[in-house]
Amino acid sequence: MIKIYVSPSCSSCRKVKKWFDEQKIPYKERNIFNAILDENELKDMLTKSENGTEDIISTRSKIIKEQHVNVEDMTLNEMIKFIQKNPSILKRPIMVDDRRIQVGYNSEEIRTFIPRARRLADLYCSPEHCENYANCEHIKDKIVAPDDLSKTENKKEN
Repeated sequence: MIKIYVSPSCSSCRKVKKWFDEQKIPYKERNIFNAILDENELKDMLTKSENGTEDIISTRSKIIKEQHVNVEDMTLNEMIKFIQKNPSILKRPIMVDDRRIQVGYNSEEIRTFIPRARRLADLYCSPEHCENYANCEHIKDKIVAPDDLSKTENKKEN
């Protein structure tokens, strides 16, 4: 299941959660300020990011600027401890699946990030499971063969 790391005041985080809810894609929400992120979670994020700390750390954050912190000079353990003490340095939202991460809200990038999760949602959005399938907004995201659409319309007429 996808984990979404959020903070309550983050508008992009609210947009991501809303997008996932609208798409009926299950996720686990993790507020970065409610509990200390554990070492394994942070290692997981760092190893899945393409550009290491650059992808998940906001070097423009107040703490980094005020303390003149250079994250590139930190060891992995120092970085993890620093993030645990200062979770506000994390960019948000951060979505993590079993293979990679996605940072920030961009609906097109999220669509490419979650193809498997999207397929799961599509299983539940089908003529067999949805009375309103022909008018459902999820159908717009699918490539529907003309004969599949006519089957749906025939069901609706009956």
